[in-house]
Amino acid sequence: MTTSLAQPVAGPAVEITVARDLARRAVPLAPVAIGLCAMFWGLHGALSSAYALVLVVANFVLAAALMTWAARISLAVMLGTVLAGYIVRLAVLTLAVLAVRRAGWVELVPLGLTLAVAHLTLLVWEARHVSASLAFPGLKPKG
Repeated sequence: MTTSLAQPVAGPAVEITVARDLARRAVPLAPVAIGLCAMFWGLHGALSSAYALVLVVANFVLAAALMTWAARISLAVMLGTVLAGYIVRLAVLTLAVLAVRRAGWVELVPLGLTLAVAHLTLLVWEARHVSASLAFPGLKPKG
């Protein structure tokens, strides 16, 4: 059986499940990141780190929402949405940082570090819990 690029993607929408799990994993990461930034940059570093963590989680959830929406239309739309969505989400992250860069509470170094490190840490951490099996799409079953 062949699949056409014009057909919707069959199966459950696992993207949102994975994004929710990733957001849940950001909760224990937040005090560590915010605490480290507070230790080195004070209150402004902590606030900048918290802002960055919100941006990171929002970025992953938005990516999942876009993929879920596009997959219901067709595989071709999903592929285009993933590519265009990546570029648009990078632009939105850039604009979100540029919008606050001159605010009194912002420290750019902890903001940038948290953005980069949180993205990579959450991706690696979540990758250990995602199933690459057709039998269990999305997250690996527990137990």
